[in-house]
Amino acid sequence: MKNLLIVTTNYSGCDCKEPLCNCIQETGVYLEEFAVPYLVFEKSNVKTAVASPNGGLSPVDIKSMSCSNPEEWDKCIKILRDTKKLSEINIDKFDGIYFPGGHGPMFDLAINQEIGEIVSEFYRKGKLISAVCHGPAGLVNAKTQDGISILKGKRVTSFTNEEEGIVKLKELVPFLLETRLRELGAEFISEKPWAEHVEVDGNIITGQNQNSALLIAEKILEFFEK
Repeated sequence: MKNLLIVTTNYSGCDCKEPLCNCIQETGVYLEEFAVPYLVFEKSNVKTAVASPNGGLSPVDIKSMSCSNPEEWDKCIKILRDTKKLSEINIDKFDGIYFPGGHGPMFDLAINQEIGEIVSEFYRKGKLISAVCHGPAGLVNAKTQDGISILKGKRVTSFTNEEEGIVKLKELVPFLLETRLRELGAEFISEKPWAEHVEVDGNIITGQNQNSALLIAEKILEFFEK
């Protein structure tokens, strides 16, 4: 049995009420990126715990909810309503960490010092580090023992600048994730927009977008089965 810590965002959007706000008014976790892997893990020998920086509600991005979503995703929404507080988690018992995306992580996980320290420790111990879409925002502050980004020289992917442009949020995010990963020295690899795409480099597994949710779950299981 492997233990996987899933870390989600608490950010739901800006407070601006004006129609022309220069910010993302509604965001959070992209449901598919949480639900699909969570249900895969539930049917395997991977035990999960779901946490967020503040605990409690991890908001679901309304754009990821529709009548076409599988009914079994409903229980995942309920799980996201009551996450554990990250500081109250004993991280030593976990064999890996997974960050689902949605734009929310760009606003809180990317600047959270505790997350940076946890990912750094997991990397140094050779534990699994995984993230999909905007989830790699949770990796940007992690460093090796020499103070270098854990992503330097690593093959990684994430939601691309091109995809950000297609959804017309390029000017509203605090930074472009692809650009930041490249600045950190990562070997950024992308496929065409919305392609199913996952990169595996050692103990770091990253996926490009929501359509990569199932594949990254499968790659995580493969890593744990080694």
